[in-house]
Amino acid sequence: MNIAGEFSFNKGAAYLAKNHQNLLDEIYGIITRVDAAPCKTKTSREKTMPGKMLYSPFALNRAFKAEFKALGWNNCKVACAYPIKFYKPGYNAEPLAKGAFREMDFVKEKLGIEVQFGKYAFMVYNVCAKMTIFHKLGHIDAGIEIVPIKRFADQMSTGVSYFEQFVWDLQHRGVSDIDIPVLIIGIDP
Repeated sequence: MNIAGEFSFNKGAAYLAKNHQNLLDEIYGIITRVDAAPCKTKTSREKTMPGKMLYSPFALNRAFKAEFKALGWNNCKVACAYPIKFYKPGYNAEPLAKGAFREMDFVKEKLGIEVQFGKYAFMVYNVCAKMTIFHKLGHIDAGIEIVPIKRFADQMSTGVSYFEQFVWDLQHRGVSDIDIPVLIIGIDP
C-alpha cells in the first residue's frame, strides 16, 4: 500500500511527531508492507458494476491485522453497561443484552488505530466519538484513522467512504474541546 495523503485533525501530526514518532514510523512500515493485490477477491453483484473484481474490505482488514499483530499491537475491548434509568416510569423495559462492548482495532502505548473500509458514518464515529470515549477511559491519548482515498474506494463496493470526503467534513466541522489529536492517513494500492 502507498500513503497517498495525510490530514492532521486537532494537531494530530505534531502530537504524534513529538510523542509517538517511533510508533508512527512503525505504522508507515505496516502500511507499505500490506499487499492489496491478494485482497482483490470480491466479485461485484451490484447493478452499476456486475462481475467486476473488487477489493474485499474483509480481506484488507485481515491483512492489516496480521501486520499490526506481528508488531505487538492489540485490539482494545471495553464492556458496556447500558443504563436503564432513563426509561419513562411505567415502561416495561426488557433486560439489556449482556456482552455489549466497544472495540478499537489496535492500541499500543496509548496510541489508538482504526482501519476503516466501511461506510462514511463509521469514519466520523471513530474519530468524533469512539476515540474520544477511549481517551476518556484512559486507553489512548491520540489516534490514527487509516482510510482509502477516493480512487481506491471506487474499486470497492459502492458506499465505501474515502479520505477526501472525510477530510472535507472534518475541516468544515472544526475541532471541539473534547476532540483528541488524530492523524487521518489516506491509502491507495
